Amino acid sequence: MKSIAVLCLSAALTSSLLAHDDSPLPAGQPAAVAVGPVTTGQNGLLFTTVPGWAQLPEGVKQFGPLHGSIVQTKEGNYLISSDSAAIGVLVFDKTGKCLKTLGGKELSGIHGMTLREENGVDFIYAAQLSHHRLIKFDLEGKILLTVGAPDGNWNPTAIAVSSDGSIFAADGYGTSRIFKLDATGKLLKTFSGRGKDDGKTETCHGLAIDKRDGVEKLLVCDRENRRLSHFDLDGKFLKVLTENLRRPCAVSIHGDQVAVAELESRVVILDKDNKVVSILGDNPNKSQWATNNVKPADIPEGIFGSPHGVLFDRDGNVVVQDWNLTGRITFLKPAAK
Repeated sequence: MKSIAVLCLSAALTSSLLAHDDSPLPAGQPAAVAVGPVTTGQNGLLFTTVPGWAQLPEGVKQFGPLHGSIVQTKEGNYLISSDSAAIGVLVFDKTGKCLKTLGGKELSGIHGMTLREENGVDFIYAAQLSHHRLIKFDLEGKILLTVGAPDGNWNPTAIAVSSDGSIFAADGYGTSRIFKLDATGKLLKTFSGRGKDDGKTETCHGLAIDKRDGVEKLLVCDRENRRLSHFDLDGKFLKVLTENLRRPCAVSIHGDQVAVAELESRVVILDKDNKVVSILGDNPNKSQWATNNVKPADIPEGIFGSPHGVLFDRDGNVVVQDWNLTGRITFLKPAAK
C-alpha cells in the first residue's frame, strides 16, 4: 500500500509541475518535461521512472504517434517504431540517447515487431500496418523479406517467430485471424477468427512466443475480449490465461513474469501463473484512456495514457510506448530495495 501512496502523491505533485507548452522541443533534447522520478507498483514489484529518458533525434520536433512496438538488440539498444514518415524506427542506447532513425517512410507504420537472432546476427520481423505487409529487415533498416496478404487484403497488427523460423501474424484490425507461415512467407495454416468463444478473438492485437514452461506456445493478446490466450504452434487453442484485463495490446516476457500494455491506461505484471501481481501507472482520469487525443504534458510522470507497446528488457527494466498526439516513451527501472 505504501507504493500506491507514493505513486498518488508523486502524481499529484508532478501534475502541478508539468508545463503545458505546445511549442516543439529543440532537437536532441528530452522529449518530456524533466520532473522527479515516480515509483509505482505493488507486492515488492516496484519500478521507478527515469524522467526524460528518451531524447529526440537531431532535427526532429516530435516522435509522432507511437502506435507500434519495442525490441532490444543483443548490444542492448532499443528499437521503437513510429508512425512518422520522417522517422520510421528510432534506435536508442541504454541512456535514452537517440543514436539514429531507420527507414523513414519505408519503415513507418510498423505496428508490431519481434527480434530474432540468426547465426549470431539480429534481424527484425515486423507487421507493417501502414503497408499491409510483413517485413524482415536488418539493423541498418535494409528490408530482406516482404510478405503480402495470404488471401486478399489484411491489416496485420502483430508478429512472432518460433525457434524453427515459423512466422505467426495476426490480422488484428481485420478478420482477427492468425496466420502461420514458413520462414519464406509461404502460408502454412490459418486459425482463430472473430468471436468471443474460446479459440476466437476480437482484435488479436499482440503476439509472443511463450516458452516459460519449456514448451513454445503462442501467446495472444485478445484485446476486445480483454484476455490473453495460449495456442500451440499448430494453431490449436489451449486455454485462456488471464481475463478481465483493460484491453491488452502487447506483452513482453522476462523470466517467469509477463508485462502487459493495456490500452486503458496501465501496465500490469503477471506472475508465472498469469495472475496480476503488480499494476504500474494506473491512470485515474478515464478521459485519457484509449485515446491518442492527449498531449504528453497533460499526463503526469508515472501515469500512462494509452500504452501500446511494452518491453520487459533483459535487465528487468520496463519500457512503455504511449499512443498519443506527439509520442511518449517511459523508461522504468526496478526500484531500489
